[in-house]
Amino acid sequence: MTLTPEIRWIDTPEALDTACAEVAQAEVIALDTEFFREKTFHPVPALIQFSAGGPAWLVDPLVVDCTDSFRRLLGEGPLKLLHASSEDLEVLAHWAGVTVAPLVDTQIAQALLGEDPAMGYQRLVQHWTGETLPKDETRSDWLQRPLSESQRLYAALDVVFLLEVWEHQREALERQGRREWLEADCRELMAQALRSDEADGQWFRRHRQLWRLSPRQIEAYRLLTTWREGEARRRNLPRGWLFNDRVLYGIAERMPENRYQLAEIDDIKPSQVKRDGDTLLGLVKQARQCEAVALPAALPSPMGAEYKRRMKALKRVVNVSAEHLGLAPEVLMRRRDLEALIAADLVSEPLPLPEGWRGERLAAPLKQALDEVKAE
Repeated sequence: MTLTPEIRWIDTPEALDTACAEVAQAEVIALDTEFFREKTFHPVPALIQFSAGGPAWLVDPLVVDCTDSFRRLLGEGPLKLLHASSEDLEVLAHWAGVTVAPLVDTQIAQALLGEDPAMGYQRLVQHWTGETLPKDETRSDWLQRPLSESQRLYAALDVVFLLEVWEHQREALERQGRREWLEADCRELMAQALRSDEADGQWFRRHRQLWRLSPRQIEAYRLLTTWREGEARRRNLPRGWLFNDRVLYGIAERMPENRYQLAEIDDIKPSQVKRDGDTLLGLVKQARQCEAVALPAALPSPMGAEYKRRMKALKRVVNVSAEHLGLAPEVLMRRRDLEALIAADLVSEPLPLPEGWRGERLAAPLKQALDEVKAE
């Protein structure tokens, strides 16, 4: 593989359709994006790169809208390769209006081979091909025009090596009998991309101190973060520019009844109180008036002895299985999933046990570990 690939610039719809026709019969296409997001909620696409083993195509989304041909290429057709794809999928969904499918995320593939679950692209390429990629343009301004030759080369190299990397990964996964694991994980990745808008009301669950709040305060925080999500999208502003998590958590904790109390919340700005104060107070009032049966459940304290015993037992199960499979424990089960299991067990709710290939290995021993803790 050469470090000086053929690069073709696309800045017209006709050129994009021509490129699509050239790669339409390919079995696999490598795909990547460059984008800018510091001042907006939605990522601003700055470059779309793809290759099917020939030239690297660089699409300028600042002047070219997605065409039907490229939309079909993204949403149907060949297998698409991306690395650490979550933000790329968001960029492409916003620009092209489609969910990329079918796809393989090469970072997930590497994690399932027992490697670093967050291995970066440059290290991945060096691992499988021995090539050292340039890093000069990592923090480049991709919205500038024209792009420099160095930028174009960097962007092209982001896709041209993915096909060779995937060939090595695919062979290794098939030798270990893990190709189906990757396909299942990538299907879930696509499902998550489709669910992203529907999950707006679940942002509140990410806060690590939610267990300190009462059910009514949790409901206030849920309403506040759900409102912020919609407003951030509508105003196209980063969440933190509108209201950061710390301020919304403080509002939920204090449950202010008027603007004077609202203004006393730590780190809230007078301009925020003036602009959105009535709305925030209305959401707090809504939480105050919510029927008790409709409130979310209180969360258990992670400092409690019963919680700690369960976490220790569950982590032991995951660690043993991970060691047996040669995987990082977080690849098998994330901490927040363990926390959800513990929360459900402590209030005798149905356990959200893992499913699929993870469930085959973990569901029964996780349940057994919880039963043993309760029997002690």
